[in-house]
Amino acid sequence: MQKEEIKQLLEKEANAILNLPITDDFEKAINLICEQIHLRKGKLVTSGMGKAGQIAMNISTTFSSTGTPAVFLHPSEAQHGDLGVLQENDLMLLISNSGKTREIVELTDLARRLCPHIKFIVITGNADSLLAKAADACLCTGNPAEVCILGLTPTTSTTMMTVIGDILVVGVMQKIAFTHAEYAKRHHGGYLGEKSRAKFM
Repeated sequence: MQKEEIKQLLEKEANAILNLPITDDFEKAINLICEQIHLRKGKLVTSGMGKAGQIAMNISTTFSSTGTPAVFLHPSEAQHGDLGVLQENDLMLLISNSGKTREIVELTDLARRLCPHIKFIVITGNADSLLAKAADACLCTGNPAEVCILGLTPTTSTTMMTVIGDILVVGVMQKIAFTHAEYAKRHHGGYLGEKSRAKFM
């Protein structure tokens, strides 16, 4: 791949990020997380299938490391008992680019059967999908074209999912006034733990 081709790919992904639809649902999602997890003492349960699932897992670990308890629930394993991780006051963050992923759509029904009042934050590229309509807060990626040469492989779409997750994490950190001291409590080892402790010692 030539340097000019790499530059073009970077520009396409950067433009997709800059054109992310910014709606009131971002604030609504951040408020939901703060209300359900920090006030009502539930936890954030993220889920997604395939590449979206890997993004959901990353979002959950990032939230946990920044003061918001979160776990990843595999949508297929949920149908074989792991749904039992859900408790009263939990909040779900579901990711599906198409908004039609069977396992994720089914998960909304299963979750409501177990916890009738559970709320959903959805990250999707399809604001008109069944999943989007089930959401209490829907965060749309804008459905940008994938930079994959086939236009199929999740590339730009997963970048957008990650960026939306970052916005939520940072927004919640700001709202709960998360500090270096609290960060250090969750990072006992490694470079980040050492760096965070140095900020308040």
